[in-house]
Amino acid sequence: MKIRINGVDADIQPETEKTVGELLAALDTWLTGSGHRLSGLAIDGKTIHADDLEDCFGRAIDTVDTLDISANSVLELLAEGLFHVLQDIEAYEAAGFEEKGSFAGHWQGTPEAHLLAEQSPDLYNWVLKTFSGEGSGPQALRMLIEERLRELQNPADEMEKIKPLVEEICVRLEELPLDIQTGKDARAAETVSAFSGIAEKVFRVYHVLKAEGFPVEEIRVADMPVAAYITEFDTALRELLAAYEQHDTVLVGDIAEYEMAPRLRGFYDAVLDLITKEMRRSV
Repeated sequence: MKIRINGVDADIQPETEKTVGELLAALDTWLTGSGHRLSGLAIDGKTIHADDLEDCFGRAIDTVDTLDISANSVLELLAEGLFHVLQDIEAYEAAGFEEKGSFAGHWQGTPEAHLLAEQSPDLYNWVLKTFSGEGSGPQALRMLIEERLRELQNPADEMEKIKPLVEEICVRLEELPLDIQTGKDARAAETVSAFSGIAEKVFRVYHVLKAEGFPVEEIRVADMPVAAYITEFDTALRELLAAYEQHDTVLVGDIAEYEMAPRLRGFYDAVLDLITKEMRRSV
């Protein structure tokens, strides 16, 4: 049996698998390990549709001459799923009162809902709340989805665009001890919240760059390998949030000024420097 993946002959031969279903399960595990998902299937030139899957899975592999598999990266599938969510938002806004009441339940059965639940649980919950009539509303959700799409479709540009925001939040982290001492509690809370949001974004884009093949393993921050730096960053972040929840204002101020501000600035600058170098290489 010949196996092709996205039209290219694959040097793969069944071992213990006896049926198409068993073979596909093994291939799906292999694809998942490489950051991809099976997205289409054809047997001997005939496209297999959802209604045909059960019969297809039980078919003996020795009755198949050619197995054509379509595979997409998780990032491609996620971007496609977010595009469908934008369409879902339009449908929700156009729905009548009764339709809105059942919209969330129907949406949970869609392919994009299943994908978000697996790949981005926080985003899945936000969408579900919106379609349940809760949360910040459809417009806020639309803006969030559009932002996540930009991160997936052009992560390098998105990273460059947020440079002023990163610098602003680092300055505010350095000012946090004074804000706490002078009773500017609202500004302090806003700083911690904004820092959490921008840090999450920087790391999301970093992981997209990594998935797209940017040599992020070459990054060194403060003379540390990037993996070790990220581990220390995560530890410091947990300490900051724990201190904030316990109202330990002195510790919050110290961690923000001396740990988080320089760590965020250092990590962001190192990733941006890598992007700049890769762009120059490609010219």
